[in-house]
Amino acid sequence: MNEEDKKQFVEDFRKADGAKRLDLWDFAIKQEVLWDQLLTEMTTIAREQGVDKELDKRLEEDMKKTQ
Repeated sequence: MNEEDKKQFVEDFRKADGAKRLDLWDFAIKQEVLWDQLLTEMTTIAREQGVDKELDKRLEEDMKKTQ
């Protein structure tokens, strides 16, 4: 969802009546749950593959470069 889509979604929510507003709210909550589940699964895979350690190492190197 790009910035314009986000603005439109919030504007639609602002203008909606009670039932439509609840539908939009429910949609947003379901999206939050979906992304939370995806991030959890991605984190687990990254840990299993050692990718998280590689990312930590890169972050440390970048921090040293900026100091």
